[in-house]
Amino acid sequence: MTTNHVDVDVIIIGGGPSGLMASIAAAENGRKVLLLEKGKKLGTKLAISGGGRCNVTNRLSQEEIVKNIPGNGRFLYGPFSVFNNEDIIRFFEGLGVPLKEEDHGRMFPVSNKAKDVVNALLTEMDRLHVEVRLETRVKKLLMDEEQILGVRLDSGKEIRSHAVVVAVGGKAVPQTGSTGDGYPWAEKAGHTVTELYPTEVPLLSNEPFIVSKDLQGLALRDVAVSVLNAKGKNLITHQMDMLFTHFGLSGPAILRCSQFVVKERMKNGNKPVEMRIDSMPELNEEKVFQLLNTTLKEDSTKAVKNVLKGIVPERWMLFLFDRAGIDPAETGAQMLVEKIRALAKLLKAFPMNVNGTQPLEKAFVTGGGVSVKEIVPKTLGSRKKEGLYFCGEILDIHGYTGGYNITSALVTGRIAGMNAGEYATDL
Repeated sequence: MTTNHVDVDVIIIGGGPSGLMASIAAAENGRKVLLLEKGKKLGTKLAISGGGRCNVTNRLSQEEIVKNIPGNGRFLYGPFSVFNNEDIIRFFEGLGVPLKEEDHGRMFPVSNKAKDVVNALLTEMDRLHVEVRLETRVKKLLMDEEQILGVRLDSGKEIRSHAVVVAVGGKAVPQTGSTGDGYPWAEKAGHTVTELYPTEVPLLSNEPFIVSKDLQGLALRDVAVSVLNAKGKNLITHQMDMLFTHFGLSGPAILRCSQFVVKERMKNGNKPVEMRIDSMPELNEEKVFQLLNTTLKEDSTKAVKNVLKGIVPERWMLFLFDRAGIDPAETGAQMLVEKIRALAKLLKAFPMNVNGTQPLEKAFVTGGGVSVKEIVPKTLGSRKKEGLYFCGEILDIHGYTGGYNITSALVTGRIAGMNAGEYATDL
């Protein structure tokens, strides 16, 4: 180490999930740890996550977790061999926060209170004497050719340390303080920052029926939504709920499809992308046709809108009637077979174009970030500068909602902090 004077062993920048976890791991063997947070309080993102209940992690197998992190999830196999989702559960239960499992493996505090999770972390940080400075903004990282030396604050003050952990988040949900501060620091240290884009974000469409707000507020339950590429090949399908809005589409199925729309637009020169909505995923098109045909024959004297009631929401059915050229008042007996076929096709694969997403600031998760190729998986250390570590959403890792991003943040935070602490001790 070229510097004799060091103020602290490890500096952690950022008081979100990964930063809090990193500070605890770094301080565990009596090392002097300083956490710097530019906001007025710690754990803001944790406190609002999971609708204020905090979806702490996910109990699915590691393979399933990686599958649910389409953005470089495979990188996490290395970190998971050191600290994984089951370790997160043990960690919080050890801090007196019992967890319970809900649908799709999502883990929540039994109390349903995110603040219990935040408070448990803060209490543990107190116990380990982590020094916290709030409303303290870092201007730049201090470094020489080989290694990190500390940080310079906005005030001009310099704080020297053996190791620095950058845990400042991405650019999504900026009201929690994630405003992309860390990307220029990473680049100064020699790192590649891949293109940033919104993921888990509502989609925009200028289809006439969206512009006229015909379907605004209509929710479709358990539909299969697909994204197609320019050649008409299916890129991804997610079967969940979705919602038509005044600007386009939202809801869980749409959020999960959104990053595939963004990536396809990057490839196709920002042209619109075709999506298809399958309202009856459990039946194939022929079976849907047979079902419609039989139902209409059985009640051939009634108006079709009454006969087909309940197959899908009425507003959606009437909209599709219009598309198939069906008069809702006509009877089953009057209905032409090709119109029934057209309706079956629309119920199975209603096509529409989307032409973008809401901005990154409106997204739940940032796609892109510090390239994982330049990070050592088992330590989260920089391959460019000794003593520099990255964790959480600043890394080019992103998953679906459901406890996957927070799992990545807590696991990478734990390992970055642990290794920063060990690095500081070995000097």
